[in-house]
Amino acid sequence: MKSLAGFSSSETNKNSLTFTDSRFIHQNKTWETTVQCVGSLYNQSCLYHNLYYVDGTFMILTVEGNYLPPYSVRTDAFTLWPTTPNKRFFGSYSNLEKFFVRNTIDPRIIPFVTVYFGQYWHYNIGHALFDGLYPAYVALIRFPPRHLYPFRILAQLEDCKNCWSEDIYSRFGGLGLLKQEALNALSIGRWLMFEELVMGSGTFCQRCMQPHLQLPGGVELDASRLFRDRMYQQHGVIQPITRRRSSFESRTSHDVLQAYVIDNKRFTSKDRDEIHDAVNEINNYTDSFFNKTINKAAAAAQWPLVRVAYLHYNQVTAQNFSSIPKNVSATNLPSLAYELIENNFIAQLKILRQMDIHITGPGTGQMYQTFLPDGSVNINLGCIKPSKFENTEKRYSSYLEQYMTSGTPYIKGLYYPINERTKGIRKDQVIKLIRQASQLIFQQFPLPVNPRDNLAPDGRLFVEMCEKDKDFCSLVTTRTPDRDFSCLDFWIDDFVHERRQWQLGGFIDNDRNVSCPFNRSLLHQLREKYGIEH
Repeated sequence: MKSLAGFSSSETNKNSLTFTDSRFIHQNKTWETTVQCVGSLYNQSCLYHNLYYVDGTFMILTVEGNYLPPYSVRTDAFTLWPTTPNKRFFGSYSNLEKFFVRNTIDPRIIPFVTVYFGQYWHYNIGHALFDGLYPAYVALIRFPPRHLYPFRILAQLEDCKNCWSEDIYSRFGGLGLLKQEALNALSIGRWLMFEELVMGSGTFCQRCMQPHLQLPGGVELDASRLFRDRMYQQHGVIQPITRRRSSFESRTSHDVLQAYVIDNKRFTSKDRDEIHDAVNEINNYTDSFFNKTINKAAAAAQWPLVRVAYLHYNQVTAQNFSSIPKNVSATNLPSLAYELIENNFIAQLKILRQMDIHITGPGTGQMYQTFLPDGSVNINLGCIKPSKFENTEKRYSSYLEQYMTSGTPYIKGLYYPINERTKGIRKDQVIKLIRQASQLIFQQFPLPVNPRDNLAPDGRLFVEMCEKDKDFCSLVTTRTPDRDFSCLDFWIDDFVHERRQWQLGGFIDNDRNVSCPFNRSLLHQLREKYGIEH
């Protein structure tokens, strides 16, 4: 819902967001734009002070002779071309001031920090979080301590009536969500001025492949942990245990570990049957000890005790919506009441914070592992590709989002055996993985985990390939307009098994041959080294 001014009601409900008349907050302050940028030109983020917006365009006002660094940035994950604000020069600062007086420009001030990004698919929570919000937050982390305080989100979003990710965006920032479409309408023939605006997140997306195969910024900037902790904080949920030095810290030998299998669209009916059989066997084993005292049970058990639940995220719903009058939407309630309303995402966070073992297949289900407590284990059950070839000799194993696990150094990653996955999921393998995970937790694996140790065999193959074949590595990781996007649209499993653009001779797409070069002999050597059957 939008207010009469065109802004989201979640923003205008907050008194702190009222746009301020310039004559009050800008007395004795400069009107000139200044810019601070961090990172290489390829991967930079910029903090703009006094950045103007008029007629749907960002505008820099500066005095001739004053230094401005190169300030082009990428604003979203899938645009390879940088965004460059327009610039207007003045001969002197007094001329800049006269420009405001002569043209009776009295800009509306948008106070505090605003973070800008574009997001095309925010109807999908995985893209919404890790191709939109997370990269923008990583850009903000580069300008500490702003990432620790409330900020506003300005986002270029497509229309979506039921995108609950917009509520997550608003709560995460703390100062509301402002859609660029609304801002454009408000800026026609009118000047606005951002006190501080940060943008430049396009190369921090989860699908922006890195040579080390990690979620960008997750390890080196501690961004995964910061993102997780802020998500819990801003949603009013008690955070999971953090800053453990090992997986066993804050646990006892009598604990019953909590494991959750997350349903996945890539599971077949046979896969689900095998998984449920594994869940029942693990739970029966645990139940068999509960007629004793828990201390005796733990002492007598051959394996650490684990309780496993099978979970559909779309069935996890908020508990207190019933208390809201049916004719009143959440965002129409007073600000305080709105912040206290529990949404479905909060309900999901409350489950995630208590998980010791998180089990699912590739895709959106893997995106939540970042929110797990320190010392947890993520089990990736993998899938079979290509689609519709599952029962042919062309099939191969796929884990997809390995970089999410390697970029989350406070958890340990395990994978269904790569040469066994093509046979379908089997009960005994699932049981083995759950027991391996529980033993690792009680054996006190140290934190942080080495990112490379959190990769599957084909993930480690890719990292070594990147180290030895620099041209190939640049081809699939450097997101510039001169690169063929077919090579940037990269999945490790397709490459390892030489499919589509990686097969000898490439493939035909819309009457165009698509082929990406690499050292094929090296790939074959590494495939043998890592024991990957082809």
